Amino acid sequence: MGSSSSAAAFAVIVLVFGLSSAGFCNGGKTSIYVRKVEKTVDMPLHSDVFRVPSGYNSPQQVHITQGDHVGKAVIVSWVTEDEPGSSTVLYWSENSKQKKRAEGKVTTYKFYNYTSGYIHHCTIRNLEYNTKYYYVVGVGHNMRKFWFTTPPEVGPDVPYAFGLIGDLGQSFDSNSTLTHYEQNPLKGQTVLFVGDLSYADNYPNHDNVRWDTWARFVERSVAYQPWIWTAGNHEIDFAPEIGETKPFKPYTHRYHVPYRASKSTAPFWYSIKRASAHVIVLSSYSAYGTYTPQYQWLEEELPKVNRSETPWLIVLMHSPWYNSYNYHYMEGETMRVMYEPWFVQYKVDVVFAGHVHAYERSERVSNIAYNIVNGICTPVMDQSAPVYITIGDGGNIEGLVTNMSEPQPAYSAYREASFGHAIFDIKNRTHAYYSWHRNHDGSAVVADSMWFFNRFWHPVDESPSSQ
Repeated sequence: MGSSSSAAAFAVIVLVFGLSSAGFCNGGKTSIYVRKVEKTVDMPLHSDVFRVPSGYNSPQQVHITQGDHVGKAVIVSWVTEDEPGSSTVLYWSENSKQKKRAEGKVTTYKFYNYTSGYIHHCTIRNLEYNTKYYYVVGVGHNMRKFWFTTPPEVGPDVPYAFGLIGDLGQSFDSNSTLTHYEQNPLKGQTVLFVGDLSYADNYPNHDNVRWDTWARFVERSVAYQPWIWTAGNHEIDFAPEIGETKPFKPYTHRYHVPYRASKSTAPFWYSIKRASAHVIVLSSYSAYGTYTPQYQWLEEELPKVNRSETPWLIVLMHSPWYNSYNYHYMEGETMRVMYEPWFVQYKVDVVFAGHVHAYERSERVSNIAYNIVNGICTPVMDQSAPVYITIGDGGNIEGLVTNMSEPQPAYSAYREASFGHAIFDIKNRTHAYYSWHRNHDGSAVVADSMWFFNRFWHPVDESPSSQ
């Protein structure tokens, strides 16, 4: 074979190899771990995790969340079934024997042929930072005692560990996820929950009994540490075919959040400060276009973030903006177009979302150059942009998503079709350690991790290729 023929053959080989290799992946890593495909099944109503506490009118479904903007208040919520009873909470600090009282309010609601129990909400205020408190509900009948620890005072170098859970539901896999979170040696101190709680709407007539069972199931965690709530699509409960036309009715009756403390006008978008983090919660299922209340609130909220006080800027939402699974694909696109320029401008560190029942972590990317006519519509690496993490892998009845778009997009750093939870462990104003733990064979395996460098105080490229 002559030299010209050899060169031509070599060119063909290179071309064929290039085309074939391009077909595999032009993004990051798709995990080689393959979870065994099994049907996800809800736990039956007689399961131990749904057990009703014994005794007349005993409080059940106890849960807490932050009750103000800075972490010195807690909202305590619970349900009584037999009669309203007392909405009083007794509480005292670990080092004090003096019991204080806080008075709450009680409400009920009806949904189709279901009538709720008596739902109590009580805000405990003026708490001391970094203090363990005991609290009692059910005063006058069967009292139950719990405890929680308030966060450290808001400050730039305060270490704090957040747990991340989404799309949990109440299946056997859900139970595995919650157990792994509870047993994680990194010990998350507060859960950032990215929406889709009970999945009661998957049952005929949105069977609200499944709201009750879910709240009893998670009580073992959320009665002892705050869960910060985000509303997902399974909280909408819009069912005109059975006469239920008020969206979010069960969710808003059962789960209160401190939205007024951040000048929000609705409980679906709000913010809190906790330790060294400023957490913004957004609603994928409320109006977010220009002139809407959510838009105006976020436009005013972002400039208020003081990175000298709370260096870590975290955003929670339900529907992801960057998603390479063929499931709920591009459902978050219109919200991304509206708000992504702000996220880059204000250097959001990380965005956590759910909705897609799998796991994915992006590179730091943005797609904000497009203006209809210029054709610039491809995400690009951007060190002022957040990392986007989809963690809708709690284990709910709808099961796991396994169908991924191929090749893997360049913006996708890691993806895996498994159930699990994550920990975002803030060390100081410059560094945080993030780890995702898959559910596997009775233990939580660290399947993905990275060191986050704060976008305001240490805006260095964290990607492996830069190291």
